[in-house]
Amino acid sequence: MTQQRTSATSLGPNAWLVDEKYEQYLADPASVAESWREFFADYRPQTPKKPTTAAEPADSATPPTSTSTPTPSPPAPTSAAPAASTAPAKSAAPVEDEGEPLRGAAARVVANMENSLGVPTATSYRNVPTKLLEVNRKIINNHLQRSKGGKISFTHLIGYAMVRAMADAVPAMNASFVEGSDGKPRIVRHEHVGLGLAVDVEKSGGRRSLLVPVIRDADTMDFAEFWAAYDELIRKVTTNKLSPDDFVGATATLTNPGTIGTAQSVPRLMAGQGLIVGVGALGYPAEFAGADQSLLADLGVSKVMMVSSTYDHRIIQGAESGLFLKRLTELLTGDHDFYVDVFRALGTPYESVQWRRDVNPVDRTAAAIEKQLQVNSLVNMYRVRGHLIADLDPLAAEEPHMHSELDPATHGLTIWDLDRTFLTGGVADTHEMVLDDLLHVLRNAYCRTVGIEYMHISRPEVKRWIQQRVEGVPVEMSAEDQRHILGRLNAAEAFES
Repeated sequence: MTQQRTSATSLGPNAWLVDEKYEQYLADPASVAESWREFFADYRPQTPKKPTTAAEPADSATPPTSTSTPTPSPPAPTSAAPAASTAPAKSAAPVEDEGEPLRGAAARVVANMENSLGVPTATSYRNVPTKLLEVNRKIINNHLQRSKGGKISFTHLIGYAMVRAMADAVPAMNASFVEGSDGKPRIVRHEHVGLGLAVDVEKSGGRRSLLVPVIRDADTMDFAEFWAAYDELIRKVTTNKLSPDDFVGATATLTNPGTIGTAQSVPRLMAGQGLIVGVGALGYPAEFAGADQSLLADLGVSKVMMVSSTYDHRIIQGAESGLFLKRLTELLTGDHDFYVDVFRALGTPYESVQWRRDVNPVDRTAAAIEKQLQVNSLVNMYRVRGHLIADLDPLAAEEPHMHSELDPATHGLTIWDLDRTFLTGGVADTHEMVLDDLLHVLRNAYCRTVGIEYMHISRPEVKRWIQQRVEGVPVEMSAEDQRHILGRLNAAEAFES
């Protein structure tokens, strides 16, 4: 280990954990992992400096001296002494509670926060609509659920967008301030993005602490690699398997207090980094909190989240922070092929949904009739053409493409229509359904790993029989049944070939 790695500056807000592990190591070296034992082999702990107050002398070991001549004490009274003993004693002044001393990890947190006061920061804010983020995340997770498993969180996508915004558009955000050996201010422009992830950890006794492990070289990863690296760090946090190397190399940090309901925050920026991004709660604006869901859908109101960019103002200017938040918003609303790249990296066999403005004219009656006709046409197209976008290519030899007749945009429908209710014409034995749920039923029936082509059949009762058995019907097959079906398909393919 080099001295740079063992310094408190390089460990940033994680220095408290080092102190805690060091105490365990001193008590019993075998109680910590081998990586920590190697770390502590040449470790020299740095004791946080206690701030000096005006009430304290500079050196308590040396009493204050005086050059003036001491005043002689007056002679002790003789006759008044007995009388003084009979006077009632004055009540002692109440002793002020000095509080519980902070030691070890808690003292390190105090030192970190006091050191952060030396970083002159400014903060920019941007309210980001999250409708497209929600829709594409749902498509991804539905595919993962029925294929290789796993789940994508909002923070995965936001963190990756943050990295891409820094690396591709505003590299000035990926810098840090240092003071040179000559005492003059300097700026370090980092070649790669080291993304620190602020993770809240609950400890014994209900206490909470913050860990910030780092995804190093995050800008060199596609989304699948970023997702794997992110989840690996979280796994290490939950299993207490983090090593010292997991804390080194942060150039910017992402914190998401929105997961516990915080709408907006100004996080502390630690020395050695130029940027920390705070993500607020994802939800409808407060003025719509009590509105009816159907009214929100009718108005086309999106959920939003407040994103803050707190930066070192010595090396980053407000315009650069604003451009960074602008780029981040563009990515999360689908510009620059952000979701296209995410879908491709994950092997999601569908095209990502694109951002489009709502089309909902004032003349609601005529508009509703027209949209209902378009929904009817879309339902029919999924029954006729759904097999064309089914996932039938196990080698993923070709990139998926949305057939135009299966794209809701072709039928004049947008992402804002997904929350609106339409007549179904009997799909899944229902009378009406929210468009998002209706599409989910149709895609599960005709666009998964099995393609069904039957609308050429001339007998309506046969077509209806098939629809009743595939639309909205959950399919759970054992591994034995799946192998049997695969064998029959292979036999049919061999016969036809």
